[in-house]
Amino acid sequence: MTKVLVTGSAGLIGRQVTHDLIKENFDVYSCYNNEKPEFGIPTYLNLSKSDGIVTVLYSVKPEIIIHLAAITDVDLCETQRDLAYLVNTKATQVLARESNKYNSFFVYMSTDYIFDGKNGMKNETDKPNPINFYGKSKLDGELALSDSSSIIRTSTPFGLHAKKKSFPLWIKENLESKKEIPVLVDQFTSPTFVPNLSKMLIEVAIKQIRGIIHLTGSTRISRYEFARLIADKFSLDSSFLKPSKISEMKWIAQRPQDSSLNISKAIQILDNKPQTIENSLENFLNQLKNLNQDYQQS
Repeated sequence: MTKVLVTGSAGLIGRQVTHDLIKENFDVYSCYNNEKPEFGIPTYLNLSKSDGIVTVLYSVKPEIIIHLAAITDVDLCETQRDLAYLVNTKATQVLARESNKYNSFFVYMSTDYIFDGKNGMKNETDKPNPINFYGKSKLDGELALSDSSSIIRTSTPFGLHAKKKSFPLWIKENLESKKEIPVLVDQFTSPTFVPNLSKMLIEVAIKQIRGIIHLTGSTRISRYEFARLIADKFSLDSSFLKPSKISEMKWIAQRPQDSSLNISKAIQILDNKPQTIENSLENFLNQLKNLNQDYQQS
């Protein structure tokens, strides 16, 4: 069996990826720091400790490494830059260096936030220009990798997770409570349904597709229009959505205004294609229904 080591295995994306890899009969080493993963062989790994990374890779000697773990809290990265550098950049450098020792194929999860957001639908060859330290720390992780690695950039991942509430669920729960919430009309992304992302990512890993590839949903949409679609899908009152602007937000770090990504390359070379936002929300709704049914039956 092919050994795959996954960092961030208990996170929103990592939980789905480890689940799907096991279904494909991979031998999965699920790395974690605080919270033990649901799927795979639990493997303790503190990314802030370089010696620990070296020890784990020596022990496992994986054929594939899927590096998903990162500090993704944008404001935290801005205020705690040393920590963000240590986890997002330095750990990636060490993992990449060690992967070369064992000829492991390295897959790195990056972000749409490596771009400044002045205009969207960026393709893989467009020049990055991050406007916050989170984006810089992830870009510096990209720059640590060789051409034989795979760099995946995604945008606004959403799905179901026991502890991490993604955007559609946050909108749904607030509208069900009839609570007015501010939603941005001037921030555009490419929302990505995590099960769709997982299938595309695993295909990249299995085929060992090298270089940069954008794996997101196929729809560029504002946060506000995304929220309206969610309200419509769940038959909820969208009048509680308060149109707001980035300039009104009390954020510490700047955010890109348009970090949507062009996914033409993924459409061309992958069997698993990026989904439209309508298809993704329909699948998300079905996933939620199935979860509720399982909960009621247990």
